[in-house]
Amino acid sequence: MIDFLLDGAHWTGPEGIPALLLQHLLYTFLALFAAALIAVPLGLYIGHTGRGAVVVAGLANSLRALPTIGLLILLVLVIAPSFSTKLAYLIPSLIVLVLLAIPPILTNTYAGIRSVDPAAVDAARGMGFRSMRILTEVEMPCALPLMLSGVRSAVLQIVSTATVAAYISLGGLGRLLIDGKAQSDYAQMAAGAVLVSLLALAFDLAIGFLTVRVVSPGLTRRERSGANKRSDSEDTAVAARTASAPEPSLI
Repeated sequence: MIDFLLDGAHWTGPEGIPALLLQHLLYTFLALFAAALIAVPLGLYIGHTGRGAVVVAGLANSLRALPTIGLLILLVLVIAPSFSTKLAYLIPSLIVLVLLAIPPILTNTYAGIRSVDPAAVDAARGMGFRSMRILTEVEMPCALPLMLSGVRSAVLQIVSTATVAAYISLGGLGRLLIDGKAQSDYAQMAAGAVLVSLLALAFDLAIGFLTVRVVSPGLTRRERSGANKRSDSEDTAVAARTASAPEPSLI
């Protein structure tokens, strides 16, 4: 496997690892964008209004139960006759990946909105916030950690499952797995598995870093840095001085 990865011939040309990686990333981003476009608004609406909550559980469970390879072959048989280009295979692959990515994004978006403290919503409503403003300025910021967690799960599923695109003659890192199996080249298969794992790990770390940067420190219980950050010893000293201070006279 190491010899395969260190061989310069495998890093050049249209079938080289960089080209396959770009194709894999293309499938990932297209599927993630389409899934988020469907699942996020639906999750926000259901979570904010409380209507159609049964849809979340039913839809999520049914989509998770779909057999990936079987659905992919079925979609190719149905869609391929309508196209004469690679879209005949790209569209079925993207549909399968989108269906896999929708459940975690939808359920986490819904759960995030429903878990917002009702007191915060009532306070915003008391200040005159309308429904849409409550959603965008109160509920969504509070639900952001769970929403990003859903995106994180969806990305990992897409990255690992996008290898099936190679099963119907498309590109991506799955080509190393499919071609390696066809040629009994286990070094190539192992290299493909390692590259897919590293790509998934890179996405996981990137989204984790993004979560730390964009989520409010109050929601993640992180301490503020700089001048606003006080040490435990300072807090203890302040508490001690407060406790030892004489009570004000009532006279």
